Amino acid sequence: MMENVLEIQNLHVSFSTYGGTVQAVRGVHLELKKGEILAIVGESGCGKSVTSQSIIGLIPKSSGKITDGSIIYKNKDLTKMSEKSLRSIRGAEISMIFQDPMTALNPTLTIGDQLIESIRQHQDISKTEATKKVLSILHLVGISNPKERLKQYPHQFSGGMRQRIVIAMALICEPEIIIADEPTTALDVTIQAQIFELFKEIQEKTGVSIILITHDLGVVAQVADRIAVMYAGKIVETGTRKEIFYKPKHPYTKGLLSSVPRLDLEDEELVPIPGSPPDLFAPPIGCPFTARCAFAMEVCEKVYPNTYSFSANHHVSCWLQDERARHHLISTMGQSS
Repeated sequence: MMENVLEIQNLHVSFSTYGGTVQAVRGVHLELKKGEILAIVGESGCGKSVTSQSIIGLIPKSSGKITDGSIIYKNKDLTKMSEKSLRSIRGAEISMIFQDPMTALNPTLTIGDQLIESIRQHQDISKTEATKKVLSILHLVGISNPKERLKQYPHQFSGGMRQRIVIAMALICEPEIIIADEPTTALDVTIQAQIFELFKEIQEKTGVSIILITHDLGVVAQVADRIAVMYAGKIVETGTRKEIFYKPKHPYTKGLLSSVPRLDLEDEELVPIPGSPPDLFAPPIGCPFTARCAFAMEVCEKVYPNTYSFSANHHVSCWLQDERARHHLISTMGQSS
């Protein structure tokens, strides 16, 4: 059994706004195993990015706050560490790839300067040694003619090439964990496929653990080892890729899958999930998906569901998996018909 390289336990994150307090993350439990790709999927605003940014202390302190929970890495709680201590881990042991590569790169510095600075910030090596390592990393991520590319600026690269450079920057210090937050949002589908294949290749070659944040279940179908489905600040289902795609249990997971186009079914219509996510200024006390769920019961609105396990990796929080609640639903439907 693979060991955990990161454990998130009962994480709560809130933001203070003029309209009140937004409870963005509400009791997230997650484990990242050594050498795996874990995808966190869900609609925009469900708390995916906030969860990932909490790991390395990127929540803006002016408005955001971790109100409860822990993030354990190498037997240390990252939520209790000082900014100085976090800075030594950030980039060196846990790296992050952001959505837009153009904003992640400095337009006034060459690619070479940025990558060399990145590695020398965390490692005591000469510029010559750093350059050799940079050339090796650029080759790994598929940048052709890396010696010449080092002299170029970000605007001289295509979107896909810039994203590869950002991935190289994340890999440069040989981190234990890479967090990729919607890394292909601004790219066309062909380049998206290439970037995700690159993630898989890098994971196999280096053994790095990857957290992949995305709103699209389709793009992780060939890449992720495990998938965590997030909704309204909570993880509602986790499982291996096969378990989530072929044996989904939560109605929200099924809804996400029904909205993904499939090439093998020509006449299949996409089924949108009706309604909107709940207001996180005042989140519901029960299951947050109740208002949009066709199978919602009275208990769903009043009590948050227990977590039910179907295997060592497959867990779901849904009252439909409770035998008594399910029998009650079936009898109620029978009476109404």
